[in-house]
Amino acid sequence: MQISDIPFGTTDWSDVEPTHHKGETGSATWRTRNFGAIRVRIVEYTPGYLADHWCVKGHILMCLEGELNTELEDGRTFTLKPGMSYQVADNAEPHRSSTAIGAKLFIVD
Repeated sequence: MQISDIPFGTTDWSDVEPTHHKGETGSATWRTRNFGAIRVRIVEYTPGYLADHWCVKGHILMCLEGELNTELEDGRTFTLKPGMSYQVADNAEPHRSSTAIGAKLFIVD
């Protein structure tokens, strides 16, 4: 990732307008800021959320609250708890998220 042409700034995430996205079950609320080609989000999943697609976008993702389950298309599964993160490249390993109890994430992609 090359970060350029972004002046120093701060973000009060409570001031960022939320958008809502339905999953196969449950829903996600995104608060999104774009800095050039870099998208930064706080994402909150409701309990029982299951993504409605396999994602091929690369991310660096950190679990802030709750618990996030990530399934790779090859069948491997991973669970993130607060303070844990994962990283995956674009088009590297299709993945999808779910959570039984809900989760709050910080995502850079």
